Amino acid sequence: MNILTNISTLYRVPVDGAHEDVDAVSDAAVAWEGDTIRYAGPVAELPSDYADAQRFDAGGGCVVPGLIDCHTHLCFGGWRGDEFAARLEGASYQDIQASGGGINSTVRATRNTDIDALVAKAASALSDMAALGVTTVEAKSGYGLDRDNELKQLEVYRRLQSSQALEIVPTFLGAHLVPVEYRERRDDYLALLCEELIPEVAQRELARFCDVFIEENAFTLDEGRRILETAKSCGLGLKIHADQLSSGGGAGLAAELGAVSAEHLEYAAEGDIRAMADAGTVAVSLPIASLYLREPFLPARKWIDHGARVAVATDFNPGSAPSYHLHLAMTLAAVHQRMSPSEVLRGVTSHAARAIGLHATHGSLMPGYRADLAVIDAPDINHWLYHFRPNACAMTLKSGDWVERR
Repeated sequence: MNILTNISTLYRVPVDGAHEDVDAVSDAAVAWEGDTIRYAGPVAELPSDYADAQRFDAGGGCVVPGLIDCHTHLCFGGWRGDEFAARLEGASYQDIQASGGGINSTVRATRNTDIDALVAKAASALSDMAALGVTTVEAKSGYGLDRDNELKQLEVYRRLQSSQALEIVPTFLGAHLVPVEYRERRDDYLALLCEELIPEVAQRELARFCDVFIEENAFTLDEGRRILETAKSCGLGLKIHADQLSSGGGAGLAAELGAVSAEHLEYAAEGDIRAMADAGTVAVSLPIASLYLREPFLPARKWIDHGARVAVATDFNPGSAPSYHLHLAMTLAAVHQRMSPSEVLRGVTSHAARAIGLHATHGSLMPGYRADLAVIDAPDINHWLYHFRPNACAMTLKSGDWVERR
């Protein structure tokens, strides 16, 4: 048995609580055995039979469930700093993509990068994420866009799962864009996805979810429906990149098909917001992408008022969100999406866990949940999000083991 004490404020975050309910406890302790939380509550109520447990000191910081980054594009070749400069000079995301840049640029770089180099690059990012208190990461493919390179990306995630501490939740995003070589024969690429790649990915258990980018210059609503229905028939969970740059109905399709989440959603229609709330589909906000693209931020108040769960993630990728700093995404969500610190904390814990199908075991510090937590060098979450620092996380526990202690 292990016990963490000297906690200023403990945030237990019950999984089925209201948006503002993070169950804050002062002068608290957390006890765990193996990879499971056994007690989380006031020091005064700590069971006496824990007296001989190994003790750790939180240094007077606050403690939150291990952070979950529920939308990343972790594996990719190259970077795209030149496009960042072009956007500052007035080029739009769509302009860059139409000229052969954007996702196509990263596809070329990823295809030309061997698997060992991709593993090393992603592992470096994961190490930095662990230092930030992140314990679980959803990671998409989508920069291969052919059989061998999509599978290569998913194999990177399989290797990483066994070679480092953080938990990887892989998502197949072969429907990120129609690749250049299929531009004049879209139906052939859809056939490749639906008849070959999705069944193989599911059969080899290389991904838990299938995602599709429904947007102008990506995939249509009908194409997205075909891809996702195929994935569902193969046993994969569903996600959708929806309504990021225009209102295309992706959010409504996510609700209709029972997707676990829809992501971006800056331009989602009012009726689709209500449909997602009614369906229980998590709205994943990606404020770093809004910042870099200078697009509107997700109107979180509208979503929350409709009863939707709003998660917060980084969208880490080399083009529109080249940062895996989840604390930055959290502060942006508070400032630009008008989410309270409590709502933001739920967005990176219990709601994020639901967006990757792990809400029964992750995202909370209630007894029986996974022993994933972060010790934050701040008295409470209000101060944490207000006083943005390079890294306020002092300690990270994953599955009962310390992966970071400073």
